[in-house]
Amino acid sequence: MREPLVSIISINYKQARVTCEMLTSLQHVTYPNFEVIVVDNASPMEEVNPIAEQFPTVRIIRSHENLGFAGGNNLGIAVAKGEYILFLNNDTEVAPNFLEPLVALFESNQAIGIASPKILFHNTDKLIQYAGCAGINPWTGRSVTVGLMEEDEGQYNLSYNTALAHGAAMMVPMKIIQQVGMMPELYFLYYEELDWCEMIKRAGYRCHYVGESTVYHKESVSVGKGSVMRTYYMYRNRLLYIRRNSTGVRFWSGLLFFLFVAVPKQLLVFALRFEQEYMHALWRGLRWHLQPRNIHQNHFLS
Repeated sequence: MREPLVSIISINYKQARVTCEMLTSLQHVTYPNFEVIVVDNASPMEEVNPIAEQFPTVRIIRSHENLGFAGGNNLGIAVAKGEYILFLNNDTEVAPNFLEPLVALFESNQAIGIASPKILFHNTDKLIQYAGCAGINPWTGRSVTVGLMEEDEGQYNLSYNTALAHGAAMMVPMKIIQQVGMMPELYFLYYEELDWCEMIKRAGYRCHYVGESTVYHKESVSVGKGSVMRTYYMYRNRLLYIRRNSTGVRFWSGLLFFLFVAVPKQLLVFALRFEQEYMHALWRGLRWHLQPRNIHQNHFLS
C-alpha cells in the first residue's frame, strides 16, 4: 500500500497539558508518513510554550483571535501539505495503529469522502462513544449514535457506510476539501462537522465508519461538560443545522417539534434546577436566528 502524507490537525485553547498528552500518544503512531499541526486559538502565551518546548517537530499556528472549531481547523488546512487531512481533538489519545486502516480505506475506495474511527471514552472499561451514526433526529436535532455507552467487545470492528462522522476524529482527502470547501465557520462550535458531512455527501461522496481504527476521547475537556457556552452553541446550532439541511415536511415537522417540545422541555429542566444562566444561554442561542444577517442561513439560500 502507498503511504501518502497525512496531516494531523488539532486545536488548542487554553489546554496545553491536554494537548501535550495527545501529542505524546501520537509519538507512538506506527504509520510512517505524517505531520502534526497544532492551531492555537488565541490562548495566553504560557499555554503555548510547553507544546513548543516538548514537541519541537510539531508545527504550531497561532491565531490572534479565537476562530472556533471550524475556523481553527481551516487555518490548519491552509498550511497542511498532506494528501489526507486527519482532524483530531486535542482531548484524545490514539491507538498506535489507528492511521493505517483510515488511509487504506481512502486508498481503496474513491467514493469515500469522509471517515471516522471507533471512538471510546477515555479511561473507561472500553465504553463506546461512537461506532457510526444513524443521522440527526429530525425532531430533536440530536445525533443518533451507534454503539453509544456499549462495552466494546469487538461487535463494531467492521467498517461500513454511516450517516455522519464524528468531529473528535475524522479524515478527509485534501482533494475533496478543495472541491467541496472548508468547514462552515458560522457554527463556531458544535455541529460544524455534521454540516460539513452533509456538504460532502451532497457532492456525491459517502461517509464511512472504520472499526479497525481506535481513538480514545476525554469528551468536552476544553469547553466543560454542561457549560453555559456549550448550552448556547448547542441550541443555536441544532436549529441552524435543521435550517441548513432539511427541506419540506421534514424541515417543518423538525422545526416545530424542536421549538415547541424539545426546547420547552429543556427550559423546564433548567427552571427546576434554578439554572437561570443556562436558560438565558438557550434563549440567546435561539434569538441569534432572528438577527437580520442570520435569517437566510439555509443552505439553499446561502
